[in-house]
Amino acid sequence: MRYAHVAGVAVHLPERTLTSAELEEELAARNPGAHVPRGLIEHATGVRRRHVAEPGETVAGLAAQAARQLLEETGHTPPALDLIIFAGVSTDVVEPANAHIVAAELGADCPVFDVRNACNSVLNAIELAETLITAGRYRTVLIACGERASSAIRWRLGPDNEFNAAIPSYTVSDSGTALLLQSATTPGVLGHRFCAYSPAWRSARVPVTPLPEGGLEIGVFTVDFQELAIGMCKLDLDVLRRPLTDRGLDWDDLAAICVHQASLPSLHAFCELAGIPVGRVEVTIEEHGNLVASSLPVQLHQAIRAGRVRRGDLVALVGLAGGVSAGTVLLRW
Repeated sequence: MRYAHVAGVAVHLPERTLTSAELEEELAARNPGAHVPRGLIEHATGVRRRHVAEPGETVAGLAAQAARQLLEETGHTPPALDLIIFAGVSTDVVEPANAHIVAAELGADCPVFDVRNACNSVLNAIELAETLITAGRYRTVLIACGERASSAIRWRLGPDNEFNAAIPSYTVSDSGTALLLQSATTPGVLGHRFCAYSPAWRSARVPVTPLPEGGLEIGVFTVDFQELAIGMCKLDLDVLRRPLTDRGLDWDDLAAICVHQASLPSLHAFCELAGIPVGRVEVTIEEHGNLVASSLPVQLHQAIRAGRVRRGDLVALVGLAGGVSAGTVLLRW
């Protein structure tokens, strides 16, 4: 019988960073008539700094940098790849799939497609890759994620001082991440379960509007916190434990717990709601910001680099995304 095993994970974080204090100073300089309270971003979100890509650096380019590093570390070459899945929120193009651009940058010649489900994109890509590998369709699958989320930062504030409404955009960060899944004789992806409450889809969104003269206009990132909280409470969060309980496990049996992080307060609230011990969670939000769909791979990479996760250890990847949706992937690293 075939199983799926995670052969490696790699991260590319732009060297340029922007602290919350620096962001507030820049906002004040660009909006001389607006009141920009100092220290509020870090106090409200826990974010001290975020990564910012250089001008001209693309979404696919960020993903490809992480993928090249991963292929080198695992001893693979692009011809060895059977499938490339691009999984992320950011995009260089609406058409075609961003995975084509990643494949072209890598010099790969294999089938490709995109998976998009807000911040759960990578988590769903793991679920799909595992299913395809165990079905015998592919043996080696690259999941690549590029997030150029800093383009969502709302630099211009309107006359009504939109600072508070724009705070979610001040948490986001740029990154590239990659995971390699391979066919194996022993299971590495042990289980996955997901849930959704789609009536709350308006709670966090970036609208796309057709223009009368032709073309599309991409709107600003907006969050309705009340509707988002209601949506989270409507989720069947018992689902998150099932990959563990199906195997007689609990959170304390894991070497690391990775949970999506949009802000530090929301991380604590979600963990309390879901019964996840927050003290066991790999925290990245403070020094790396909201990494969007890259959040879970970066946390996994951090835990491995720190020696908290070694081969054979159990790890849970717990996702939460606009829409709203949530899910858990249980791995044996």
